[in-house]
Order: sequence, then C-alpha cells, then structure tokens
Amino acid sequence: MGREEEGCSSNRPALAAFVLALSGTPVTAPMLCLCDNQALLKALKRWVGEGGKVRPEGPPDANILLEAIQELRKRKTAGEATFLVKVKAHLGDPANEEADIQADKAISGKDVSTEWQDRTNRAAFTWQEPRLKGSTVIYENRKST
Repeated sequence: MGREEEGCSSNRPALAAFVLALSGTPVTAPMLCLCDNQALLKALKRWVGEGGKVRPEGPPDANILLEAIQELRKRKTAGEATFLVKVKAHLGDPANEEADIQADKAISGKDVSTEWQDRTNRAAFTWQEPRLKGSTVIYENRKST
C-alpha cells in the first residue's frame, strides 16, 4: 500500500480492500461486507452516518478513506443498502479463514494493482532527538507528519 514515509496506519490495507470491494459492487445492488477489523469500522463510523464529518482531514490514510466515503455516499444516493458487519477474527471461524486465504491470493498475483502509491501533500519530517541514557547522550530517530 506504499507511502510508509508519510505515515500510514495498520488499517491502510483493510481500508484499500474495502474501497475495492465497494467500487467492484454495482451501486444498484445491496452489499454485505463482513469485516474482522474493528479499527477500520470505527474509522469509517467517524466519517459517515449521523453527525459524520464532511471531509476527512488529518488521518494517515485520508486519501483512501475519502474514496471509501465517496463510494458509500454513491450507494446512499442510489438508495441501496450497505451493511458492514464485524466478524470475529483469528478464532478459526471458517468464513474468516477463507477471507484470509482469498486476501493472500489477491496480493500474491502478478497482476496486483498498485493503487494509492502516489505521494500526497503530507509533509514527513525526521530528526534526531537527544536523550540521556545514564551519563551518555544518545540520539533517537523521530518522525512526524
């Protein structure tokens, strides 16, 4: 999913997969998305539904999140239902295990798409910060976006 130097979250691959599923499902068909990533569902909830903000600014994966929001709004405008359901992960659940297998197959193919690789306008800064360790000064690498 690229752009690590700009800062990205562990939700980035799951969010990208969600956008691809949304864009690959006709707007005129209902959609049921089973998701084992609670953090992804929480991130989406902040931006959609009652009281949702209009445009994401600041999250590390705002470029993909914005595409997800746009796809969800298209579906809402078309009057089609979109359900996101949290399923338990890593407990041997057959549906979850099959989803993991399919995800591994999808990313290991030679025709894997390279979307969301372009740099954004986010500035990434790195510096070394002095820290006192015992009687010695050491320098730790720091990073901020």
